[in-house]
Amino acid sequence: MKFVLATSNEHKKEEFESYFKKYNIEILTLKDLNINVDVEETGSTFKENAYIKASTIAKLTPYVVIADDSGLQIHALNDFPGIYSARFMEGHTYEEKFVSINEKLQNISDRSACFNCTLCIMNLEKNPIYIEGKAEGTILESSKGKQGFGYDPIFYYEPLKKTFAELTKDEKNQVSHRGLAIKKFIEYLKECNYL
Repeated sequence: MKFVLATSNEHKKEEFESYFKKYNIEILTLKDLNINVDVEETGSTFKENAYIKASTIAKLTPYVVIADDSGLQIHALNDFPGIYSARFMEGHTYEEKFVSINEKLQNISDRSACFNCTLCIMNLEKNPIYIEGKAEGTILESSKGKQGFGYDPIFYYEPLKKTFAELTKDEKNQVSHRGLAIKKFIEYLKECNYL
């Protein structure tokens, strides 16, 4: 069985492969299939953006398509940057983004946040399947750790007393928003006898 991720992001491919290799499922990206489309994320929620990506790619391949939209939601800032996480301060480094976020949180005691991941799966059943994963944490005033990517260095995960950037790949996969969503998807596949 082959699943196509509606992305060319190698980090995402590696994360999905770490879960699906034991089920003999090959994970492909758009790059692997020579699909070169730029899907404009015009939705107002993670779910809408995941659907836009999945439905676009599902028209181009017979394989099961998995689209993911995810981002950081800082609760005291009305879940900002949310769906704009990747596009927030586009062209700037993440260190510059961290400074801006901390400026926005100045004089605010609630630094709670979550990473949210919504998967939209198409070409498996008649209707799209949606699965969500969330990881709760706190935004730090300074970055810690060298692993991971994006906002990982300022996202402190209390149960492990580390930022996502201080976790090993295996540790992060067990507790991350995407990891939790993938595990729920695997459970769904088992319940429906696909695995």
